[in-house]
Amino acid sequence: MIRFDAAELTGTEPYKLLTGLVVPRPIGWIGTVSLAGVPNLAPYSFFNAVSGRPPMLVFSPGRGSRKDTLANVRTMPEFTVNVVTAEVAEAMNITAAPLPPGESEFDYAGLTEMPSTFIRPPRVAECRAAMECVVTDIVEIGDPVEGNALVIGEVVVFHVAEELLDGTRIDQSQLAAVGRHAGNWYSNATDLFELIRPT
Repeated sequence: MIRFDAAELTGTEPYKLLTGLVVPRPIGWIGTVSLAGVPNLAPYSFFNAVSGRPPMLVFSPGRGSRKDTLANVRTMPEFTVNVVTAEVAEAMNITAAPLPPGESEFDYAGLTEMPSTFIRPPRVAECRAAMECVVTDIVEIGDPVEGNALVIGEVVVFHVAEELLDGTRIDQSQLAAVGRHAGNWYSNATDLFELIRPT
């Protein structure tokens, strides 16, 4: 087994090791709006759920990122999380392209803006599940220049297609979410197996 001391790694080496080992990662397809009213849409695999009551999520954009997401949530502290499934994976990948500020990834990827219920950023109409969130905190983490911001949001509304639901349980085989791996690799959550938790 080869050992890597994190303090001795340079450039993108720690990122490559981390994103190659922490897999598969859920993808937060984050919708925001600029102060000028331009919608933005970008995928983040540094994303997860962190609380059930109240329901809360985090995603972590880079502070030196080419994406507009962090600037948008700083000035308009709301965002949507659109669940990435096989039907929208290609479009999600397109929205990772660095567009000039003021251009909408919805238009660029040919996606439909769906108005949210309580917040200003739109949802992706083509997604079968989405969440509306309000920002509760933004925490600076890591290197002052190349580090990240941890955006913490509370879910205020869930939108879920009826065919995915059994009460409030989500049918995982029907959802078939897409996970992020390293480089250009993704996976479909379709090869499922069940383990009964010990009591």
